[in-house]
Order: sequence, then structure tokens, then C-alpha cells
Amino acid sequence: MNSPADTSRVTSAKIVIAGGFGVGKTTLVGSVSEITPLTTEAIMTSASEGVDDNNLVPDKATTTVAMDFGRITIDQDLILYLFGTPGQTRFWFMWDELVRGAIGAIVLVDTRRLADCFSVIDFFEHRKLPYLVAVNCFDGKQLHEINDIRDALQISHDVPVMYTDARNRESTKQVLIKLVEYVLSMRRTRTVGVH
Repeated sequence: MNSPADTSRVTSAKIVIAGGFGVGKTTLVGSVSEITPLTTEAIMTSASEGVDDNNLVPDKATTTVAMDFGRITIDQDLILYLFGTPGQTRFWFMWDELVRGAIGAIVLVDTRRLADCFSVIDFFEHRKLPYLVAVNCFDGKQLHEINDIRDALQISHDVPVMYTDARNRESTKQVLIKLVEYVLSMRRTRTVGVH
């Protein structure tokens, strides 16, 4: 049993999950959250026709209009708070607030619509927020090799790129762990470079 002194060593961190429309951000947060996730899903209406391209996700009936929120305890002294962004550019005015205080971000990618994540990557690079690219393998299919995806996205070889299944808790947990490890290694490198 933990004593009150043990809880003082618990660290919490904010992670942002971003990506294009219908890429699986809400699914990722829901699959890994140990609490019932808070979602702001709204039913898609005729007003979104011509604005939201759901050709590759024809069964999608709802969309995130503000954010998704979840929480996962990685181990006894690390809790991650997950904030999923809305995917449509018309909701991007909220992104600056959602990323405030975040240690890093996951850019969730659907390789069938790779162009949807270019502006997402630019957003995090411009703000110098560490991120990794998680390729959501719809139906368990890895359609492209990691190096081909990296080349297509034109991102640094330092940025982690990995496959995931947003529906699978263990798969998404590994993405979160990899992001935390990446952020910590970046911070160590900066600290060593300062001395």
C-alpha cells in the first residue's frame, strides 16, 4: 500500500494526440484511457458535406468538435493526461490552448490520406513540441514501410515513426511509452549540451 509520502513522487504529464479527420484519435484515447474518456463528439450533419471528406471512413457518423480527454497510469509514478484534438482545420483555433503545457504529441497518421498530417506536423515543429508519428494500421494492415512513410513526410530521422492499432490498448500504450522516452532523451541531450 502506498503511503502519502509515496504519492508525492508521482509525476503527471500532458500528451496531445493529433491528426487528420477520421484518423482514429478518439479511438486511441478511448482504447488506452483507464477512466471513461471525455469526448466532445457531435453528429455529422449536412453542414459538413463538402467540408469533411469521409470517403475513406464512410461509416463515420460523429466528429470531435472540441477535444477528447483520457488518463493512463504508465507506472506507479507516472500518469499521462491525454488530449485528443479535433481533426478538421475549422477547429484548429483551439489547438494552441490544447497544446499549452504538453510535453509532446502523437501525430496519428492514415497512410491512405498522408497529406492530412502535413499541417499537423508543421504545427508541432513550428512550436518546437516533440512529437512522434504513429501510423494507424486500419484492419491490421501495414500498407507502407516506416522509412517510406518517413521520406514521404519529410521528417527528421530523429523523429520516431511506428505502427499502431488505435483500437488496441497495448499497442497505443507502447506509442505513449515511446513518446515519453523520446521526450526524455531530447531533454537529456539539451541538458548535456548546455553544460
